[in-house]
Amino acid sequence: MQIIDRLYKEVEEKGFVCVGLDTSLDYIPEKNKEGKSIHEAIFDFNKEIIDATLDITAIYKLQIAYYESYGIEGMLAYRDTLAYLREKDLLSIGDIKRSDIAASATQYAKAHFEGDFETDFITLNPYMGMDSIKPYEEYLASGKKGVFVLLRTSNPGANDFEVLKTDGEELFFKVGDKLQELNQIYVGESGYGPVGFVVGATHTKEVEEIRDRYKNNFFLIPGFGAQGADSLNVYKLLNNKNGGVVNNSRGVLKAYMNHEDGIDNIGKYAREAVLKTREDILKNEDL
Repeated sequence: MQIIDRLYKEVEEKGFVCVGLDTSLDYIPEKNKEGKSIHEAIFDFNKEIIDATLDITAIYKLQIAYYESYGIEGMLAYRDTLAYLREKDLLSIGDIKRSDIAASATQYAKAHFEGDFETDFITLNPYMGMDSIKPYEEYLASGKKGVFVLLRTSNPGANDFEVLKTDGEELFFKVGDKLQELNQIYVGESGYGPVGFVVGATHTKEVEEIRDRYKNNFFLIPGFGAQGADSLNVYKLLNNKNGGVVNNSRGVLKAYMNHEDGIDNIGKYAREAVLKTREDILKNEDL
């Protein structure tokens, strides 16, 4: 089974929520850090979140910056979290947003699709051109790996470049069309290919056009929660409750902080947050 078909199946069975394991030491209760290294504290916290949500989460996303910021200790936690997800037969995204060409990109591909930091999907930045994507193609062709490429992001500065007009339409559409050509080569049984897009849900006027234009591209949808994405926009980016995963990071990791007994029930409240994310988006079904 191709990796994108497996993701489609996971969403079908578990729902479309992606839990972002963007774990800062600040999110971990003091008592959970006592007597532990940084590596151990982060990994144990991640493990509790994973164990509590694995049956209702399609895929887990690790933003590598949170781990790199703690040096070797952080990267050990990154490695061990990815290994634990594989052990549990769960899917993962390495949110690394790499952008480089030729030999450098080849090494990035090797670093994150093989070895200690192996993950199922990675995020890429396409703005150096298609030769910055090409080195990953052998992994896409194998059917075992996939990528989510930045298309239309949810941050305010996205408008600085992404919507600049090129031949009468926004630049991000030109980027998407090029990547769609590559994706079409490897479309799986689910109807989707391994070249997905990162599409923020904060741009109300564009979501329907993006979903309609890129029917065979799976979406990684950030911005729900902390960045203020509208649940209806998120729902419109999905395709019959599939074809995309909706990331929630801080809303899940820090959910326990909203409860008096939270410190003793981190996993319980993380699970409730995942279910609430799904519920908030599905309320748009009848609109």
